[in-house]
Order: sequence, then C-alpha cells, then structure tokens
Amino acid sequence: MLTHLDSQGRAHMVDVTDKSVTFREAVAEARVRMLPETLQMIVDGAHPKGDVFAVARIAGIQAAKKTSDLIPLCHPLMLTGVKVELRADGADSVHILARCKLSGQTGVEMEALTAASVAALTIYDMCKAVDRGMTIESIRLLEKLGGKSGHFKADQA
Repeated sequence: MLTHLDSQGRAHMVDVTDKSVTFREAVAEARVRMLPETLQMIVDGAHPKGDVFAVARIAGIQAAKKTSDLIPLCHPLMLTGVKVELRADGADSVHILARCKLSGQTGVEMEALTAASVAALTIYDMCKAVDRGMTIESIRLLEKLGGKSGHFKADQA
C-alpha cells in the first residue's frame, strides 16, 4: 500500500499524529567510483580544495537535517543523531555510510539516504575538475530499526 496517496490517488503527507513516539534509526550507503589517482589525492590530503572527506561529511549531515525541504512529503524531523562516515574502499572508490537517529513518530530512512546521496554528490563536486568520469553507485537503505514495521536489514550486496 502506498501511504502517500489518499483514497482518490492524490498525494498527501501521511498523518502521524496518533503514532507512538519510539526510537528509530536508519543506515544508508553510497559509493563513488573514481580514477585511482583521484582517490589517492583525496587520501593524501593533496586536493587543492581541501579535505574532501570533511566537506562531504558536513554536507551529508546538513542534508539529513534538510530532507523535508528536498523531498516534498517528508515530515520535518528533530534528529537526535546523524553520523556520516567516509572511507577509501579499494583503489578506486569511496564508501559512504550514513546513520540517522531520533525518538519520534516516523522513520528516518529518507534522512539517511539523503545524507549518503549528498555526501556522494559533494565528493563529485569537489573532484570533478580532475575526474569527470566519476560515478555514484549503490545508494540504498542498509538497515531500519523501530516503528510499527519493525527491523529491516538489506541483503548483502
């Protein structure tokens, strides 16, 4: 059932007034593939624009906080925790892991997905002058805890 559609098929924001406040957490990931030389520049801290991982981390956190401004039917949430981790993975990619938490009436999946996505876009933006062929891949929800639908854990990719 698509909860963002009313009985006439029109889009609407889901009413969560009567839902219980519970702890909720979501974890999402993204990956940015690039030339090995680009990744090495990032890891060595030699990028002329500065610390790529630090800027992407801040961008991801900020994006999680602004999700309801970007996704029309998302509720504005009072996040209690946002963590964005970035690491080199192999010779040609950056793995991004975003975790969002709160005690509330609705889940934080979109916030975690937005954080991972914007962190990936920020890496692309900072590095596009040296590597326009980068790709952003595998943006997906890894895990969701809390709420009526319970625990979700994605299959290993």
